[in-house]
Amino acid sequence: YYMKKFSTFKIIQLSLLVVLTLASLYFLMKPQVKQFIFSSTAATILFVVVWTVLLSSFIFLLIDFNLISTIKLNYHNLYDAAYSDQLSGIPNRFSCDTVIEKYYDKKLPENLACIMIDLANLPEVNSLYDHATGNILLKDFSTILSSASLSLCFVGRNGGNKFLAIFENGEVADRVKQHNLSSDAIAIEYHTGVAMNSKEHMDQITNLIALANKRIYENS
Repeated sequence: YYMKKFSTFKIIQLSLLVVLTLASLYFLMKPQVKQFIFSSTAATILFVVVWTVLLSSFIFLLIDFNLISTIKLNYHNLYDAAYSDQLSGIPNRFSCDTVIEKYYDKKLPENLACIMIDLANLPEVNSLYDHATGNILLKDFSTILSSASLSLCFVGRNGGNKFLAIFENGEVADRVKQHNLSSDAIAIEYHTGVAMNSKEHMDQITNLIALANKRIYENS
């Protein structure tokens, strides 16, 4: 928020500086002004000082904008490190907890649904091939979850081979089927556990998530 306000202030400052520079150039083009500036030592010194200030201001503003750009880039990198799972690229456990906290101490919406997803064949792939291949499987499945849930829900990696989704609906099954039809793809096997508050009428989202997690094993 404060960085945005600072950027806006700098843009206004740059705009005013451009206006002053253009105005100075306009008056400098007039013959009588030129004659006055170079006919007096004091006027010449004042002219040099004014233009030195203008040019210095432009240089310092360019430095400021470069610093703002660097700070924003560092902020986004820190944000990604804090909220994104480094392996899969989707929101991490901390992000999951942040979303969950939004529902603490308030009545859960009736249309809220929690889905726990278990990438069932990840241990088998790690054992049969290696962890690098397992990481590829994790990334592929994470991409499927992310694209299927785009603009519809929150999906994050909840640690290990578990994923948490909070949403109304999705297209995961169809996308996994398309992935598995690819000749060079490692087949994805997954199990889900669904808990819909419209049926369960729970007070705490953690209980809804726990129920969804329990149903993974009931349905597998």
